[in-house]
Amino acid sequence: MSLTDKQQEYLQSCFHRWNLKIGATGSGKTWLDQAVVIPQRILAMKGQGAGVLIGNSQTSLERNVLTPMRGIWGKSLVGEIRSKDNTAVLFGRRMNIFGADKIDSVEKIQGMTIEYAYGDEMTTWAQPVFEMLKSRLRCVDSHFDGTANPSDPKHWLKKFIDAPEIDVYAQTSTIYDNPFLPADFVSALEKEYAGTVYFDRFIRGLWVSAQGVIYPKFAHHPRAFHLKDGQLATMKAGRVDDPWGMLTCCQIGVDFGGDGSAHAFSLVGFTKGFTQMVLLEEYYRHEVIGPEQLEEDFIAFASMCQKKYGAQRVVACFADSAEQTLIQGLRAAIRKARIALDIQNARKGPINDRIRFLNRLIGRERFFIAPHCVHTEDALCSAVWDAKSIGKDVRLDDGKHNIDSLDALEYAFEPFMDVMIQLS
Repeated sequence: MSLTDKQQEYLQSCFHRWNLKIGATGSGKTWLDQAVVIPQRILAMKGQGAGVLIGNSQTSLERNVLTPMRGIWGKSLVGEIRSKDNTAVLFGRRMNIFGADKIDSVEKIQGMTIEYAYGDEMTTWAQPVFEMLKSRLRCVDSHFDGTANPSDPKHWLKKFIDAPEIDVYAQTSTIYDNPFLPADFVSALEKEYAGTVYFDRFIRGLWVSAQGVIYPKFAHHPRAFHLKDGQLATMKAGRVDDPWGMLTCCQIGVDFGGDGSAHAFSLVGFTKGFTQMVLLEEYYRHEVIGPEQLEEDFIAFASMCQKKYGAQRVVACFADSAEQTLIQGLRAAIRKARIALDIQNARKGPINDRIRFLNRLIGRERFFIAPHCVHTEDALCSAVWDAKSIGKDVRLDDGKHNIDSLDALEYAFEPFMDVMIQLS
């Protein structure tokens, strides 16, 4: 097993109470934990307290850590998570598995005595969870290993690392510290994140503030991302066979207005193989309307989308889950109109995950927008980070910026984010 210089450096230095690897995507942080650090720590436990693995969510911890570990060590040594008590047997010891993205996760570790804890994606945690963890890591031989991508310089984790009284070893790394990464992979990430805050954080491994325009590459040249005539057409015998033949499926996103915000619908199409994503249609109405008018407008929008792009392609809709009464109204309306459309609750994962995803697609020129979708184009060009936010990245929502079209767009593409990233 070959290790990078940074990985060897960590193994030689991680004898502190707190041991952190902060750095770029792909720098080898988590792989070292999966292959070496976590197994060694668990096998060295003396039974003084519990073992805990913490991620942004249980799902992300499974994806980022446990599934790859099973690929290295096998299912006999890295067991599945038991839903009844949120534990998994790793190397013969039952470990507690938690998510830390919400404040109420504090209750999961309150009262515990923890001998060993591992933390993934630490900058995405709710701070109270980390504060509780600090008080629970109280055995004589307690250790913590954690990883994170850098965030805002005023983030609570950065303040913890810089505190002189803390027994912490914090290693930093860039993507270039991993010589085993394929050159084309590094080049692709450089292109995806160029000009954004993510280049400094996920390539260079720096703690930098999110400032200014959120989608700079799009904002500087929006016309470069306009959908061109015939771009999605398929040909047969030298003629256009289907003007939308390259589309494999389309999804509608719905954001409901209120308190001065607008109602917005988006139709997003995905090309075959999920190589490209296209905003095809939009609806934007910034005025007070009743549920009946909203349902009438939605029926008209959904009918137009199915007629234009094919009912077999436009089959799913994801609506803001905060408005269940309005969602039920839309469902009743489409049933009455005999429109075959599955309306589901929007997933509404972290906003910054959606922002990062779209920036990656823009960077690789895998996102396009129909020129008539002027409201969404303007929203993408004018979206900025909130300069008044301290210690975290917040998209400015001051009532003057069109966040509604962005939400509708994101609700539509969110279910396919992981698929498109894996196939990039």
